[in-house]
Amino acid sequence: MKLNDSLHVLPVPIIRDGQTTFLNLSLILDSTHGPTLVDTGLPGQFAAIAGLLAEAGVAVEELKRIILTHQDIDHVGSLHELARASGARVLAHAVEAPFIDGTQPPRFARPEALAQNPQLRAAAERFQPTPVDERLEDGATLGLAGGVRVIFTPGHTPGHICLYHEASQSIIAGDALTASSGQLHGPNPAATPDMPTAGQSVAKLAALGVQTIVCYHGGVVNSGAQAQLRQVAGELAGESAGA
Repeated sequence: MKLNDSLHVLPVPIIRDGQTTFLNLSLILDSTHGPTLVDTGLPGQFAAIAGLLAEAGVAVEELKRIILTHQDIDHVGSLHELARASGARVLAHAVEAPFIDGTQPPRFARPEALAQNPQLRAAAERFQPTPVDERLEDGATLGLAGGVRVIFTPGHTPGHICLYHEASQSIIAGDALTASSGQLHGPNPAATPDMPTAGQSVAKLAALGVQTIVCYHGGVVNSGAQAQLRQVAGELAGESAGA
């Protein structure tokens, strides 16, 4: 799905409880610096991602960098294969890097997480740690597509980031926000251990000028995105104050 000349959304299908949903990866195009993939789906989705890249006119081998919004298995699952096939540089926030490169166990692979979610075990066993070539920090501007800013948005995980494409006022939100049928929502509370901090992160996003939001779970929000984001930020602030 083409959002503009610089941004595409790659909806990778998954089946859960007999229903088809999508993981919405993002592709940033830059004729000078080459294409950048944001997040990498679950283990075993290399072929599906390669097919969607091809539809957008990009071969896997052409990827120059892969940015991870955070450490969860549905974001890093096919990273190893994609990085190996492309030679792309891998970028993530400094806090998340140890969970991606194998220095520390990612949260989905911890015994307590597997005990609570045994369905994760098969995917966790297929996870292959991958070196992180560049550790990102809050506020850094990547020289891609006219400027892509790193926004540190902890809460869902300690080092979660969003990306802000300044020219189109688009947020690649990872799991900091979710959506359904064009309606914006906050992060999934069941998968977000620090909701007060997550709410502060949403408030940070709401301070930006926003035309489009890409939610990894739920897809694109572009109808009244700014107003919706401010409403969600206000609701989360109210919940935090009432806690």
